[in-house]
Amino acid sequence: MSSIALIYARSRNHYIGAAGRVPWSLPDEYDIFERETLGHAVIMGRRTYDDHQCAFPNRLNIVVTRNSNYPLAEGVKRIQSLSAAIALADGYSSTTFVIGGPGLLEEAFPISDRVFETIVDTDIYGDARLAAFNFDGWQTKVTQRHPVDAKHAQAFTAYVHSRAG
Repeated sequence: MSSIALIYARSRNHYIGAAGRVPWSLPDEYDIFERETLGHAVIMGRRTYDDHQCAFPNRLNIVVTRNSNYPLAEGVKRIQSLSAAIALADGYSSTTFVIGGPGLLEEAFPISDRVFETIVDTDIYGDARLAAFNFDGWQTKVTQRHPVDAKHAQAFTAYVHSRAG
């Protein structure tokens, strides 16, 4: 069975979305997503899919939605639950990534063995808030600290949390 990993960026106050979109433009943070998920299965909710409405290239794209008529781009698979999506992704690659929204991330957290978390140095208010995960007993490593620059209006810190044992 593939390992389960979460990958997301959040504000200091735990928001991951505003007005149905990612609330920042951070190209170097997006590069983390690209590098880590390339060649793997990515599972997302319908609202997360709405943000880009296309398949991420070179990945198995799975959208969890109860709406069997919801239009999806060619190559994107529709499934009705996280457990069914994980079963569909099993064997595609060594890791299956859950990429959002908050409900799917929270549901997958107990069965994940790694979490790629970027904390954006800002407080926002939006429509997608992620619960604070308890990483007590996990191993945490900072993988990148990025300052504000010409292409990044906010600083961010990227972490990888790995379940101990």
